Amino acid sequence: MPSVKQLKKDINDSIGALIEEIYGVELEAPKVDSKKADAIIDAAISLFDELIGEINDARNQGKKAFVPIQQKLDKGLEKLRSEVGKLA
Repeated sequence: MPSVKQLKKDINDSIGALIEEIYGVELEAPKVDSKKADAIIDAAISLFDELIGEINDARNQGKKAFVPIQQKLDKGLEKLRSEVGKLA
């Protein structure tokens, strides 16, 4: 398991890349429902906030406490990416 700093960086980079992907879909396909795209972006930001909060709460519990957070990130991103796929 990476350090807390690395996990936070991974979360930030992953969520940021997803949001950029959404903006790219909107630019490439102007008929995309922007309200749905905004809802996915809001969900991504909520996931970010939730995961960072969980990291801060688990800091004193050792690195094993971060494994479920990484898994939650992976599952959350998978779900959001499937929603992005439905936009196009």
